[in-house]
Amino acid sequence: MKKVLRYIALGFLASTMHGNIAQAERGVEAGKILLGQSAALEGPAAALGSGMQMGLMAAFKEANDAGGVHGRQIEMKSYNDGYEPEQAISNTNKLIEEDNVFALIGAVGTPTSKATQPIATKKGVPFVGPFTGAGFLRKKENANVINIRATYNQETEAWIKHLTEDLGFKNIAILYQDDGFGRVGLAGVNAALEKRGMKLSAEGTYQRNTTAVKKALLTIRKAKPEAVVMVGAYKPIAAFIKLARKAKMDSVFVNISFVGSSALSRELGAEGEGVVVTQVVPFPWDSSLPIVKEYTKALKAYDGSAEPGFVSLEGYIVGRLTVDALKKAGKELTRQAFLDAVYQTGQFDFGGAVLEYGPGDNQGMGEVFLTVIQKDGSFKSVEKLSK
Repeated sequence: MKKVLRYIALGFLASTMHGNIAQAERGVEAGKILLGQSAALEGPAAALGSGMQMGLMAAFKEANDAGGVHGRQIEMKSYNDGYEPEQAISNTNKLIEEDNVFALIGAVGTPTSKATQPIATKKGVPFVGPFTGAGFLRKKENANVINIRATYNQETEAWIKHLTEDLGFKNIAILYQDDGFGRVGLAGVNAALEKRGMKLSAEGTYQRNTTAVKKALLTIRKAKPEAVVMVGAYKPIAAFIKLARKAKMDSVFVNISFVGSSALSRELGAEGEGVVVTQVVPFPWDSSLPIVKEYTKALKAYDGSAEPGFVSLEGYIVGRLTVDALKKAGKELTRQAFLDAVYQTGQFDFGGAVLEYGPGDNQGMGEVFLTVIQKDGSFKSVEKLSK
């Protein structure tokens, strides 16, 4: 069941009559700008959607409290898609055609983005900050898509580089979600291995929105891998690692940023020590970075009980980019003016997170960072992997 989760600020009700707002772009009124999000807010991937939503809302509250953008308050309407493409399509059509949003923001996942991005592109609606590193969103023809993060190929290359160079591993297996997301990760791993004259020793899969990983474990365990690289969401990944530990597997487990780091650590508990996760945003606890200081302050202002994390920091950076681009687009706001503001500005420096765009380049950042879960469930940022 679709649910409207939250709004920021107060404003006039959005008119569903296109003629009523003929003087302005859809989603833009005298006192507000309406954005729309379809994301996993319930189900096995809920921590990802909720984290993105929280970071976005923190950024928008920060902007609204400072007077908004050219006198307009930013509002966001969010619907749950449960990380299922069909529901994401339904939500996206509703947000564009009924809710009349100015832009779509903070989508979560490759299969859902693959289903909804073409709708947004066809209708000229900005598709901002999707929480996925899938390559199709970086295509030149998708100029309405504004990506923040590194690609999955960049993450998988970093995995294999560090596993082979830092640890000298030669026996590497993979667990991946059996859909478009998982297969993008698989292709990236295969490419990185092939470059080094290597092949995977084993492959295991599981179905999206399930934790049915036992069969995959049996397959992978036979290969006695030194490392298992993992392309999935936190609940099935945690289930696999727990079973693997019980089976006395002595592998290094390496996860993709999409896994949802904090949620994975919570799910794993005492079994999480030593698990590696690559990240595509700076360390959320590094208060020496201006972006982290500002994020922490904004997060607490939005929700005093919220704990910092990689997902909500990514959402906050998406929100900050959106606010800056809206300001640069000027008072006579249109979707095209917003997109032009991103590409023509080129560089957005948030103090520890620098995003760069240009003609044919819709990806802001390309860095990949290594983190390791500690005994107490916290994360440590590392430059290299060690045994």
